[in-house]
Amino acid sequence: MVVEEFVNLGSLIHSTTGSTCDISCRSAITRAAMQSLENQIWRSHLAISMKLKLCNICILPIFLYGSNCWAISKTDVRKIDALDQWCLCMLLGIKWYQYVRNDDVWRLTKQPKLTAIIQLRQLSLFGYIMRMDDNTGAKRILLASTPADWRREPGRPHITWLSTVQQDLKQHNLTLPEAADLD
Repeated sequence: MVVEEFVNLGSLIHSTTGSTCDISCRSAITRAAMQSLENQIWRSHLAISMKLKLCNICILPIFLYGSNCWAISKTDVRKIDALDQWCLCMLLGIKWYQYVRNDDVWRLTKQPKLTAIIQLRQLSLFGYIMRMDDNTGAKRILLASTPADWRREPGRPHITWLSTVQQDLKQHNLTLPEAADLD
């Protein structure tokens, strides 16, 4: 019997080894948490700063759990940004039919994008692993090279966590040794 997917420590593990399923699951849980507080908190007369603090403390950790290990594709980035906008619009009381630009919402809330938060968490984990002793299993696995005759099997993910981190490093003009100093 082959198991297609299972939950381990709160993260959805799928047979494709990709992160898209876990991102979708976390997104659904986050939306449910936001909706459960809609009448009590988000529609209340609390100051926006208080609503943002509550969201950052109570809601965002639900979504961000395990995000430092995600291999994020461009499609995943769009889904994460859409969830981010949906949450912020709910906080501000902006309805779906009102025309408000995404940049205006971020400017009003002064919140970093969820994708930026995830990127920082991934780079922090990468820096932590790079500072480990060279004989540590995590570092050896991370820096291991594939054999020359090895070919990826069909159906494997096109993006890996390491390629996501390398892309993030390139975006911030950082080298591998510089990344080791990231906290």
